[in-house]
Amino acid sequence: MGTNAPELRYPSLPVVVTTVIDALAAHPAVTAITLGGSRATARDDQASDQDIEVFVDGEVPSALRRELALRFDPDPEIDNSQFGPTDEWSDRASGVAIDIAYFERDWFEGTIRDVIERHHPELGYTTAFWHTLRHARPMFDRAGWLAEMQTLAATPYPEALRRNVVAWNHPVLRDVRSSWRHQIELAVMRDDPVSVNHRVAALLASVFDIVFALTRTLHPGEKRLLTHVARLGDAVPPGFDAQVRALLCAAGNPEGNDMLAAVDAVCNTVDAMIEQHGLRVAATRVG
Repeated sequence: MGTNAPELRYPSLPVVVTTVIDALAAHPAVTAITLGGSRATARDDQASDQDIEVFVDGEVPSALRRELALRFDPDPEIDNSQFGPTDEWSDRASGVAIDIAYFERDWFEGTIRDVIERHHPELGYTTAFWHTLRHARPMFDRAGWLAEMQTLAATPYPEALRRNVVAWNHPVLRDVRSSWRHQIELAVMRDDPVSVNHRVAALLASVFDIVFALTRTLHPGEKRLLTHVARLGDAVPPGFDAQVRALLCAAGNPEGNDMLAAVDAVCNTVDAMIEQHGLRVAATRVG
């Protein structure tokens, strides 16, 4: 695939976005460019920025990236390695927020193939990068690598991966000695609300990974998870949303008696879903 001008293929894109794509596509280290995030899936809101994903073989110099950003923003944030590497800035004239993420092509391909072909699970967010790739809007593809990867991304959810995600994430909810539930219980006993918050977040990461795997749904990432689950309809038991919200409320007041009961309510629903989908649930260890 060549360097088709993005403004011709997507005339509705802001000028700042097409300018960025053209400038980055001209650098030899750039293999492919996509548009991602909520705008790529038409689920954006007023707070959504323009997510641009750049796949590279080598480095795009930060000086070049800063020079590009300074055409639109006098104070850009370039090479934010804590979240990155990423560049974040805004077009001051139009108000369009730009978020550019850079991915090493080989690393990204290996990550995708680990999930789709080798069925490797994670503790939470197993298929999030796969979701990113499947729903990305291609804007530049130097040699056809992106087209090949998006063909791979169209693969149906493998049954082996589905089972592996459940088998990897479910025991850590309540079954193993260092389960999220046990860690939450210890944090409550120690009056350590920061640890409670941290472990509840980890538990929910595993919970949502299981829910999306059971329904053969790619994990959409960190945002709007309850909204995404609501779209699954009858595949998720009624009351799940309320149980998650009750757990989060309990995490804000962990000295109360509802903390572990809220954990168990969510985990019981997950257990019921697993059994409903024909998978086995290990005996739950509590305390």
